[in-house]
Amino acid sequence: MFIKFTLRISILLISLFLLFLLAVIITDYKPDEIISLEVNSNKEEIVKLDNTMSITTFNIGFGGLDKKQDFFMDEGTMSRSQSKEKTYENIEGVASYLKNKNSDFCFVQEIDKKATRTYYIDEYKKISEELDKYSDSYAYNYKVLWVPVPVKKPHGYVKAGLVTFSKYDVSNATRYQLPGKERFERQLFLLDRCFIESRLKVLDSDKELVLINIHLSAYDKGGVIRKQQLSYLKQYIQNEYDKGNYVLVGGDWNHKLDKTNFKSKSENKWMQEMPSNFKPDTFKWAVDPLTPTVRSLDVPYEYGYNFVETIDGFLVSDNIEVLDVKGDDLRFEYSDHNPVTMEFKLKNSLDANASIMSQSI
Repeated sequence: MFIKFTLRISILLISLFLLFLLAVIITDYKPDEIISLEVNSNKEEIVKLDNTMSITTFNIGFGGLDKKQDFFMDEGTMSRSQSKEKTYENIEGVASYLKNKNSDFCFVQEIDKKATRTYYIDEYKKISEELDKYSDSYAYNYKVLWVPVPVKKPHGYVKAGLVTFSKYDVSNATRYQLPGKERFERQLFLLDRCFIESRLKVLDSDKELVLINIHLSAYDKGGVIRKQQLSYLKQYIQNEYDKGNYVLVGGDWNHKLDKTNFKSKSENKWMQEMPSNFKPDTFKWAVDPLTPTVRSLDVPYEYGYNFVETIDGFLVSDNIEVLDVKGDDLRFEYSDHNPVTMEFKLKNSLDANASIMSQSI
């Protein structure tokens, strides 16, 4: 009798698991390589040559990775935000920071539309309502029916992505799928990495300002997937530069971007150096090596204990003049990342050509 009961329970559990797996496979997000995005509340102002502009990038840690949190994928234990109230507090803090910063453009990563981990709060709506001076374009990079780990408190249902905000007219916005996949059964529950391309007309010029908002992979062993993504991105930005366009790439690179000397007592096992052969010769980094932009999530944040590094910043073509780049050390109050802001202006094409000629002489 006991054996029959045990067998029935086992069959039931296996059947339920197979049904769950089938549901996840059926609903698996499989985006096309190129998807046109809406530009909501587009603005009229056109980008001008020699005008000083600013851009901020901020991975907001899905509104749940504030300084008191750790995370199960980084050897911590937590899988969700501390509470609904704390999620609201984090999102309000992020929105207030971006609004007060008042940059011309904002790149935001890890912003939930609807997720178990953030109590189904539409973070995108709340932040975009606060940033009412901007247009915005949103792209999904994480759509999963249910992430079943950790077992005691699963990550759960997730619909999340990244968004680009602009005070200037955006001609069109596009989602580009990045290459590289984990094993099938693992990829079902992971992000589908991408970047947002925003194209902006430049007044009195036949060229465009091309903004690229990225969030590259982090936890792939050996960095195999990251290498594929960087190869794809390098070819893409080189093609845009060859057209004579102004190219600005920013976001969460999930690579160490500069020489830093941050001291910590915690270690990080997934961090990798940015390959020296990634950057095209006609591009330059705009990074603040004095301000860490990410912390380890093995434990809640404690100054001087957590591993910290600079992985958020910008890469720009040489026809863009970088005037300043500065990270804001928020001590990871609202997210496991700190934001970075760059001031820049577009060079006149004649000036840019003269600069190239002088470098070649």
